[in-house]
Amino acid sequence: MKLKGKVHKYGANVDTDAIIPARYLYMSEGAELAQHCMEDIDDGFIKKVKPGDIIMAETNFGCGSSREHAPLAIEAAGVSCVIARSFARIFFRNAINIGLPLLESEEAVANTETGDILEVDLATGEIRNNTRKKVFHAKPYPDFMAGLISAGGLIEYTKTRMANRRA
Repeated sequence: MKLKGKVHKYGANVDTDAIIPARYLYMSEGAELAQHCMEDIDDGFIKKVKPGDIIMAETNFGCGSSREHAPLAIEAAGVSCVIARSFARIFFRNAINIGLPLLESEEAVANTETGDILEVDLATGEIRNNTRKKVFHAKPYPDFMAGLISAGGLIEYTKTRMANRRA
């Protein structure tokens, strides 16, 4: 799967409260959550983000509580993937469960700024910064995880597997 979008870059330790503030946790629909995505650290984010755009961050992105609302808000806002130096482990798993691709690449983060245009090949892990004419690499997903992402997450993956077993 190949992705292309503009970068919205953030610092280290962006926690789940920054991604979707706790005051909105009564909401469960992605479209509702998306309207408040990143608003406490980037008030204009939802007006700037376009379908396919990419969030980039330093270390420990998604730390804090284990709420699934955070990756859901990001995905519903139209973000195609998140690239960071590192992710909080439970955020990583929650994102994969809903089909939101995450890539770790220190070199991409170090050499990319807000507004840069990236092309990302999830199959190979190649990250191409078209603005700066540089190419970086992230470890591609193992086949099982790639299958989860391409299916749209764990639930859709499971539904497809169950339907194929019945056929």
